[in-house]
Amino acid sequence: MERRISKFLVVAVSVAAVIGFLLISNSLVKELAQQERERMSIWAKATQRLANAGPDGDFEFLLDIISANNSIPVMVTDAEGNISEFRNFRLPEKQNHEVSVYSDLTPRNRDYLEKQLHKALNGATLSQMAARSDHFIEVELAPGVSQYIYYQDSRLLRSLSLYPYIQMSVTIILAVILYMAVVYTKRAEQNRLWVGLSKETAHQLGTPISSLMAWTEYLAAEGVDPSITGEIDKDVRRLSTIADRFSKIGSLPEMQLEYINEVVGNSLEYMNKRVSGRVRITLHLADDDHGVNLSRPLIEWVLENLTKNAVDAMQGEGCIDITTGSDRGVVWIEVADTGKGIARKNFRRVFNPGYTTKKRGWGLGLTLVKRIIEEYHRGRIYVKSSEPGVGTVFRIELPVAGAKRLPLSQKFKK
Repeated sequence: MERRISKFLVVAVSVAAVIGFLLISNSLVKELAQQERERMSIWAKATQRLANAGPDGDFEFLLDIISANNSIPVMVTDAEGNISEFRNFRLPEKQNHEVSVYSDLTPRNRDYLEKQLHKALNGATLSQMAARSDHFIEVELAPGVSQYIYYQDSRLLRSLSLYPYIQMSVTIILAVILYMAVVYTKRAEQNRLWVGLSKETAHQLGTPISSLMAWTEYLAAEGVDPSITGEIDKDVRRLSTIADRFSKIGSLPEMQLEYINEVVGNSLEYMNKRVSGRVRITLHLADDDHGVNLSRPLIEWVLENLTKNAVDAMQGEGCIDITTGSDRGVVWIEVADTGKGIARKNFRRVFNPGYTTKKRGWGLGLTLVKRIIEEYHRGRIYVKSSEPGVGTVFRIELPVAGAKRLPLSQKFKK
């Protein structure tokens, strides 16, 4: 719960920061756009006064105002849309000298300016655009005679308007990279913890297992009932197998071509004798047995973990159905129980370290299962379906590595 809250706070703060930055940037863009609008209004008034100026007019001052615009693209047209002058457009074709009069342009440059004007008009007339668009200004030269000024945003304004989105994209990319780095570091730390814990467990089990093996041989030599020593020996060897499984965590296990039905049948033989008589385990093995590259001790560990979890979920009473099959290049194993079920929101959380619904336990079994299937065997494990009060189905998928084996041994199909 605390982890969810912390993640939500981080996301909320990040979103609020991005929104705040966009609002500030948009405010700056609007302010700059308003300044450019005011500059163009002054430029239009200077053009109007220059056109109507008498012999005593201050031509130099008006020309200074007009020539001061060296950043905002602007063009002057008559009422019919014929362009007479322009400034600051980046023309597609270079000319030998600076040109501001439309008639001095090359045909290609004239065509470019006309397309810019027609694109801005979008089918409307100049008078209509002057009434509803900030980028068109009407200049009345004389009663009934008007010119129109059309201007575009400066390169600075266009760049500034794009900058927030570019920066936001870069920020998101950096945030994703940082998140992945943190996740990778955390996962690597967890892996080191798993490896250390597993190898230390295997090491600690080694001495008592060796001692128990010696005691088993001693009891057999003393004439103890062979059925008793035989069962003890089976459990001791089972402990030895468990220690061997723990020792394989953290290193690449040796993979061999195995046939899935045989592996499933053998792993469940041991569990069938050691679960409550009120639990019925039924195998439904496919008619064709496909080969898979796997580590038999680790896969048997996976199946035993799933079976134990199913027994716990059913509180020691119910049915477990284990089914095998193949489909589209994968071999699958399904373990279905009639237990208390899992809520849909917890389908993924059940594989997280520490997640458990039992009063006792560390919640590590399914985490190890997921690691064995996905990291060592390049397979997949997930909750296929579950319904509270009805039961749960876990599904394992492993890539096919060998041809199917026929005929299938009927040893485990009982």
